[in-house]
Amino acid sequence: MQSPFLTIFFLLAVSFFAQAQPDRWQQHVDYQMNIDFDVKNHQFNGTQKLVYTNNSPDKLKKVFFHLYLNAFQKDSQMALRAQSMPDTDPRVAGKFRKLTPKDEGFTQVKKLTMDGQPTQYHIEGTVLEVSLPKPILPHSSATFEMEFLSQVPIQIRRNGRNNAEGIDYSMSQWYPKMAEYDLDGWHTDPYVAREFYGVWGDFDVKITIDKNYVVAAGGYIQNPEEVGHGYGEKGLKLHLPQGDKYTYHFKAPNVHDFVWAADRDYVHTKFQRKDGEVLHFFYQKGPQTKSWDKLPAIMDKAIDYANEHFGQYQYKTYSFIQGGDGGMEYPLATLITGNRPLNSLVGVAVHEQMHSWYQMMLASNELLYPWMDEGFTTYASTKIMNYLAGKGLLGTMKAQDDPFLAHYARYFQIHESNLEEPLSTHADHYMTNTAYWTGAYTKGEITLRQLEYVIGEENVAQGLLKYFDAWHGKHPNANDFFRIMEKQSGLQLDWYQEYWIRTIHGIDYGIKDVSKKSRKKTKVTLEKIGVMPMPLDVVVTFKNGDQKLFYIPLREMRGEKTGDVMNTMEVEVLPDWGIYGKEYQFTIEAKYKKIKSIEIDPSHRMADTNQKNNLLMVKKK
Repeated sequence: MQSPFLTIFFLLAVSFFAQAQPDRWQQHVDYQMNIDFDVKNHQFNGTQKLVYTNNSPDKLKKVFFHLYLNAFQKDSQMALRAQSMPDTDPRVAGKFRKLTPKDEGFTQVKKLTMDGQPTQYHIEGTVLEVSLPKPILPHSSATFEMEFLSQVPIQIRRNGRNNAEGIDYSMSQWYPKMAEYDLDGWHTDPYVAREFYGVWGDFDVKITIDKNYVVAAGGYIQNPEEVGHGYGEKGLKLHLPQGDKYTYHFKAPNVHDFVWAADRDYVHTKFQRKDGEVLHFFYQKGPQTKSWDKLPAIMDKAIDYANEHFGQYQYKTYSFIQGGDGGMEYPLATLITGNRPLNSLVGVAVHEQMHSWYQMMLASNELLYPWMDEGFTTYASTKIMNYLAGKGLLGTMKAQDDPFLAHYARYFQIHESNLEEPLSTHADHYMTNTAYWTGAYTKGEITLRQLEYVIGEENVAQGLLKYFDAWHGKHPNANDFFRIMEKQSGLQLDWYQEYWIRTIHGIDYGIKDVSKKSRKKTKVTLEKIGVMPMPLDVVVTFKNGDQKLFYIPLREMRGEKTGDVMNTMEVEVLPDWGIYGKEYQFTIEAKYKKIKSIEIDPSHRMADTNQKNNLLMVKKK
């Protein structure tokens, strides 16, 4: 007979491992929204019916909504933060000081019920807190119905009206959005122009606006015959409604946000890919129209590359929409400024669409792990742009042997400046914009490029595909990502996450000495100067042109990398080097005088902050 203790232990173990697997619970929302837009006053009345499904094991007595438009006010937390940063973002800070009541943004909640019962609620800045008339029990649903009035601010950051290129409305972060609740509880961060985190759900949105506006959106059009403007198949018979307004009806399945834009001068073109995906392009005619004309065919090739190397895009459409203030990603669409030469337009389009993988389909919490989105997206974008250049699609831009080198230089610069902060820093809590941008984008990108050096290029490539397959639609965290890479490579990576993600310790190894050990042997002494440990590739080049790689594993990896680009030459695996060792010696079975040079990491993938001591040209003795 099995003991009760063993039964309890088994059940606890099953529960623990179930939580650790990619099937962890996710909350779900279904939005139905109708808005009636007043272009004269830049306001809209909205109704929202939201069905919230509580898949958690917890009883919820409150819920929270984000009211992002409230951030665009003179005394908002976004305004105060923007004006207090030592390296303020010029796109943001100066505009707040000039705001008038007509230029501000707001969302006013007129009515809010849950399952037909009134709720008690209050608003603090961009967060709406709702006390519920009854708890939402585990594995049950509740229906919220809201009436609201919103005003669109002048374009300051991401959303707004009348951007610098004359786009009438860039409508991102525009509606009352349910906050995410996960294993860590509620995520009710105030909006300060940084990042986002949302609940998976289905959106059904109707936008009523003056008929001379073309509406673009991150969703599937449901009524092309009632709006025209390039929607629908060729030869579609239009049934345009009478009156001064059209209603655009969109649906977006299994996403965590919804974006749209409207302009009176949009040109709308479409491109259908071989796999059936339809690309939409919305832009104003102007000096850079030729760039937009070339963009569809180039993005077709970019998406082919992304699907092959990073996982299959999961939706039927994607829209490239001129709007916003640079480039910003959303499900099924991006807002990008459009008055750009071709390579700049392609660069921003590639980067923003690659967010479809790391922020839209995988959807890590950007606030806690901005590097998992921005960094991974930048890594993928760098590879894609280099691929496109190699195909001759970017004019005079040529493919580089190593397109990442300049990015390492930016990391070295901030590391030496004393502005660097750990990648584990919450996106809203970086002390400078420089630290955030360089950390999330550059050091985040190097996280993957350097991981190629640590576990092997092929393992990273295969690991990224397995990461996508296992975790798309499930909000992975940093541990989830590194566990995939550990399984793929068979190596331990706790040390890498600890040092590279949670600290700002630098890497610095050097060649301390090379000397004759005997008549036919040469002794090499290496030293660890920096704090962060790493495995080492040491390449010896002989005077006859031959090369040999001496590979020194890090003891804490508990194994050796495989499938790396450096393994094309002869490789000798040396005994491992522990984290705390300051020096390491090994022997080359060759005469001293036959050696031309010795170099640590000639691939330059390891972020060694002082590479002057990595190469030694052997001199005669």
